[in-house]
Amino acid sequence: MALYTTLIDASTLAGLNAAVIVDCRFNLMDTARGEAAYVAGHIPGAVYAHLERDLSNPPTTDHGRHPLPPPARLCEVFGRLGIGNGVQVVAYDDASGMMAARLWWMLRYMGHDAVAVLDGGLAAWTAAGLPLEAGARVPAPAHFTGTARHTRLVQLDEVAASVAGEGGLALTDARDPARYRGEVEPIDKRAGHIPGARNHGWQGNLAADGRFLEPAALREAFTGSLGTLPGSTTVHYCGSGVTACHNVLAQVHAGLPEPRLYCGSWSEWSRDPQRPAATGAYTPTA
Repeated sequence: MALYTTLIDASTLAGLNAAVIVDCRFNLMDTARGEAAYVAGHIPGAVYAHLERDLSNPPTTDHGRHPLPPPARLCEVFGRLGIGNGVQVVAYDDASGMMAARLWWMLRYMGHDAVAVLDGGLAAWTAAGLPLEAGARVPAPAHFTGTARHTRLVQLDEVAASVAGEGGLALTDARDPARYRGEVEPIDKRAGHIPGARNHGWQGNLAADGRFLEPAALREAFTGSLGTLPGSTTVHYCGSGVTACHNVLAQVHAGLPEPRLYCGSWSEWSRDPQRPAATGAYTPTA
C-alpha cells in the first residue's frame, strides 16, 4: 500500500483497505459541537479525537490554551484511538484541515510519518457522493510506541532569545491578518504578534473549494506573504498551536524543508506583560 504523508483525496481514502480514520471536528466557541456532529454522521469507520481532551494537555497559566501533551501521554492517546506503529492514519475535519493538521503534526512529532489529512475534509467526502455512518465508534486499542522528535518543536526560551537578537528563527504567524496586526483579539488577553514575526494566515494555503493549493501555488502563496520561501529555520505559530500546524503541513506538501512549531504560540507568549508585542504590518529591522 502506498504511504500517504501529507494529503489524501476522498476517492483514494474510500479505496483504502486498511487505515485508521480520525474525525477531528472541533469548534473553539462550542467545544461539544464537533463530537456531536461526529455522532450524527461521520466517515464510516472513523473514530473521534477531541482537541482539548485528546490532542492537548489541560491549559495552564504558563503554557497557553492548548499545550502539547508529553510523549508518554501521546503514546497512550494514539493507542486508545487504535493507532499502532506503521498503520496509515487519515485525519479530517469540517474546516479544511484546520483541526486535522494538529493530529497530523503530533503523529509526525512522535515519529509516525504514515499520516495524511483528507484534502477538502468532510465536505469533499460528501461531495463525492460517499456515505456517512452515525453513532460513536469505540476503537480497538493498539500499542503505539514512538520517540519525540524534539528538534521539530520550539520552546518559549528559544523564541525569547530569538526576539532578543540571540537566535535566527524565522517566526511566521498563522493567524488571520487582522489578529496578527493587533486590530482585533477575540480570545487572548493582548493583541498583536511576536516582534519580528511575519504573517502567513493559514487560509492562504487553500483554494476557493477548501482544498489545499497545488505545491507550486503554495510556494507562490508563501513567497507572497513572507517575501521569501520558508525553510528549515521557519517556526510557525498561531494562537495556541493548532492552525500553525496547517502552515507546517502546507510547507511540507509544497516540497519545502520541514519547519518547526512553537506550540505555546501567542496564547503563551502574550500572557506575560513583560514580553514585548508588536502591532501593524511587518517592518524589517535595519
